[in-house]
Parts: sequence; C-alpha cells; structure tokens
Amino acid sequence: MSGPGRSPSDRPLPPVEGVAHRFVTVRGVRFHVAEAGAGEPVLLLHGFPQHWFAWRRVMPGLARDHRVFAIDLRGCGWSDAPGSGYDSAGLVADVLGVLDALGLERVRLVGHQSGGWLGFRLCLAAPERFSAFLAVNSAHPWPTRRFGLPLYAWRYWYTALWEYPGVGRRVLRHWPGLTRAMLRYWAGRSAGVEESAVREFAQACRAPHRARAAEQVLWQFVLHDIPALAGGRFREQRLTVPTLLLLGDRDPVVRPQPLLGAREFAGSLTVRVVPGRHLLPEEHPELVAAVAREHFGRA
Repeated sequence: MSGPGRSPSDRPLPPVEGVAHRFVTVRGVRFHVAEAGAGEPVLLLHGFPQHWFAWRRVMPGLARDHRVFAIDLRGCGWSDAPGSGYDSAGLVADVLGVLDALGLERVRLVGHQSGGWLGFRLCLAAPERFSAFLAVNSAHPWPTRRFGLPLYAWRYWYTALWEYPGVGRRVLRHWPGLTRAMLRYWAGRSAGVEESAVREFAQACRAPHRARAAEQVLWQFVLHDIPALAGGRFREQRLTVPTLLLLGDRDPVVRPQPLLGAREFAGSLTVRVVPGRHLLPEEHPELVAAVAREHFGRA
C-alpha cells in the first residue's frame, strides 16, 4: 500500500482519514483502490465525472463495520487510462478482475450514477459475486415502456458535449467550467459539493489521456448500451441479486417514474425515493451509508 501522498500516477492523492491505497494490475491495466475499515467487504463504484474521492464522505459510515473498497475505474482517478476497453463488457471484466486480485470472492456492491448502471451489468453478468446491491441516482435496464427514452433523453443533453469523438476530450480539457457547473447543478446549492472537490473532479478530467478515456466511456454507452435499452434486449435477462435503487426526489437527471414497475424482470428490485438531487453521496452521505447498511443487513 502507498500512503496518502503521491501515487505512482500523475497527481497527489487527496488525503482522507482512515483510508489507505493500493494498486492492482488486471488485464494489463493498473487499478487504484482506496480501502478502509474491517468486516464484510463492500465494493464502491463511482460515477462520471468523479473517481474514488466521490465516496470520501460515505466511507467512514460504512467502514465502521465493513471493509470498504472504492476503486478507480479504467481511465479514472489514479487508475491507468489505456486507449481502449471502455465498453460496459470491458468494464465488467475489469471489476471482476479487480475483485479476483483483491481476493474477494463475494461482496456487497454500491454504485452511483454510471457506476450504478455498471453495477446492474455486473449483477446480471456474475450474480454469484454479489450478495446485495445498492444503486444510487442510477437508471436500471428495464425502464417502463410508456415513458419511453425520448421523453427523458433531454435530461442528458450535457453528455453531447462530452461524448462525441474528438469533441468530448477537448471540452473536458479546455472547458473545465462545464464540469464544475454540472457538479454544482446536480447537487444543488443547499447541499452542494465542496468547492475543493468540484475543482478536484474537474481537474482530474483535464489530462489528455483521461479526457480521452472519459469521452470513450460515454461514447461506448451511446454505441452499445442505448441501442440495447431501446431494443429491449435487457428484457431477456433477470436480476436475482437483492437490489435497492435509491433516487433523489429532485434529481434533475434520473427521474423515478420510468424506473417503477420493473418487477417482471427484476423481482428482487426495490425503488426508494428520498429527498435530494443527483449526487446523494455528496449531499447526504450519512443517509446513503445508513441505507446501505440497512439493505445489506436485510439481504
């Protein structure tokens, strides 16, 4: 493990009390893992445009009675950013490989935003590896048809500036104000992200290789996951991992209505709406930790 100072990557790791750091190599890529606590293992998956530091306020609450691992996904934070491998299938293989490298046969899983979507893909691909799953501010793969994708797609307008090949990387590198503005908007003014964290997440996307990686993650979602959603391909799969979907009642991106009524495909899925917006781990970290512990206890 390395200390809280400089990592083998390109920038110093921000210090968080009680958190240690290690690096594991999977599929030729070095992944950064932040670790805290002791007990049954919990894996945390961050969303975009954040990295492991998005969990800094949740980890202490979970680490009281769990061994918590927050990984930086491929291309993010202090993990390597190779030129390919950013489709959902590749990210699923990455996470399963990191679990193997850490010696974790079965874990509890928490994913926020795009990390929540990845969590659903993981639970469908390898349900035996996950005893329970908490998805936060995330869509699931079985939206109600009567709402349709076009009705809510406009809420993702900002991704057009980040995802198009050759364009997204330039926006992320040279227009960090957009990243900062979106993080502030998602969380809201009353319970926003600390300004130091806003700057950290925006700065993390500005390195050329990381901006390119972020662009690829979003573009791969456009190429593969959206057509699968639109074509109803996930309706052939069933979710068996006990799953709780935690949503903010004022989330400007992920609205609850299309996500209700998925029992036919995910009988083990429960949806819970709480006060908040799109960055619940930033806005209400104690609530997220408490809901996770309650859900894990039931599962």
